[in-house]
Amino acid sequence: METPILSKVIRGETVESVHRGHLVVLTGGGEVLLSEGDPQTVTYFRSASKPFQALPFITSGAADEFGFSEDEIALACASHSGEPMHFEIAARMLEKVGLKESDLQCGVHLPFNETESERLLRANAEINQLYNNCSGKHAAMLAFARRINADTDRYLLSQSPVQQAIQKTISIFCEVPTEGIAIGIDGCCAPNFALPLSAMARGFLNLVAPRDDFADDVVRSAAARVVSAMLNHPELIGGSERLDTMLMKAASRKLISKVGADGVWLCGIMPSDQFPKGAAIAVKIEDGDDKRARPVVAVKVLKQLGILSSDALPELSPMPIKNRRGDIVGRVEAVLTP
Repeated sequence: METPILSKVIRGETVESVHRGHLVVLTGGGEVLLSEGDPQTVTYFRSASKPFQALPFITSGAADEFGFSEDEIALACASHSGEPMHFEIAARMLEKVGLKESDLQCGVHLPFNETESERLLRANAEINQLYNNCSGKHAAMLAFARRINADTDRYLLSQSPVQQAIQKTISIFCEVPTEGIAIGIDGCCAPNFALPLSAMARGFLNLVAPRDDFADDVVRSAAARVVSAMLNHPELIGGSERLDTMLMKAASRKLISKVGADGVWLCGIMPSDQFPKGAAIAVKIEDGDDKRARPVVAVKVLKQLGILSSDALPELSPMPIKNRRGDIVGRVEAVLTP
């Protein structure tokens, strides 16, 4: 079966290119509200797994032992933009654990925020690992390692107790046996997890609206802390002009949003009158597009579900295509089953 088109790139009134993909919307009641393509497609969770990667750091007691605040828990779940607020919180997290920037093993890249990146380049400033969009996640992993007396030099090895606990957490929340989860290495050098898209959606359902029989009180409490941190600090999860932050601000505490590289997007919809047991959305853009297809598909499905108002985020529904003078010459629009 050919993968369905989820978005079209239209220049003038001619379709110039298309992006295909897979999408599933699940409710806490077990209903599949929307399905496009094959929800059983196996792909990597990428950074959409960060809320789960942060959970063992909370359940182990590390967050409380080192006095981590809610904004620091939020940064542990973030793919941040390297803005000053992100840099400063990541540095503070390491300081609380008694470690330094060089203890991170996530690697170096320029901030995703273009203004901050340009400022650093013009100033010929040192660009270190704290600007890495995953620095908060890695700081939390190091805190967890310290808490359980694991080797902080080996915290990224798949066989380390840190990564074994994370894989077990993914297994529990996504309801997939650990042996059914393939492991690859993410851009930030940490292990990452390949599993069915529908299982990722179940994971986010169990995060925002765990069943009464799901896990123990410690795990449920940790999940609630992660969700609260994301809801209360959307500016830390992404940053200025980043999709996660834009969606969470526009939705006014109705959802948590987490992108992953290569066209992955996960969303947990909070319990409400419309969704008493919550809901979850999982999207994979087949060609890995992060910039064009994913934003318009995310906004379209949230509007279709009534989570976003029809006039929310007009810059993404559809997304305008501009020429070098800034003239609008086309658009990127989502194509979903009504």
